[in-house]
Amino acid sequence: MQRNTFEIMIGIVRERLAGRFSPGWAALMVFAALMLAGAPARADFRICNDTKSLVGVALGYFEKGKWITEGWWQVPGETCESLIEGDLDSRFYYLYAEDADRGGQWGGDMTMCTSDREFKIEGVGECYERGFRKTGFFEIDTSNKESWMVRLTEQGQSEPAPAQ
Repeated sequence: MQRNTFEIMIGIVRERLAGRFSPGWAALMVFAALMLAGAPARADFRICNDTKSLVGVALGYFEKGKWITEGWWQVPGETCESLIEGDLDSRFYYLYAEDADRGGQWGGDMTMCTSDREFKIEGVGECYERGFRKTGFFEIDTSNKESWMVRLTEQGQSEPAPAQ
């Protein structure tokens, strides 16, 4: 709808250039067109934490022929955060999250490397040998959409592992 409105406004400006409207009217129409057009829709990979706890999030993806994992994003309870801003370049992303307040995690079968501190790691092999942890991520199929949102809920969270 915004494009159609914008195109109509441009048509009015063209008519103005043909001498049919006063300069003030044309300026008003251009301003209105710009306001109605607004900013383009924002594409992101967002995480929404629907729990009351602080959650640490790590993300894995394949980029330029390499596996990358990075983290930790701190997502407070009942908030959302953008992990990737802009259009998504991959169809599949991998996510791991930990409940910082009550223990437990959201994970899966895709093993990738993580660290205890903020990290960006290339490669998913030989995690221990390179000084990292092996962590199980779950797969997210974005179906090649430009943006995606994942909601972390208490029902999807596994219980904390018993101390050994």
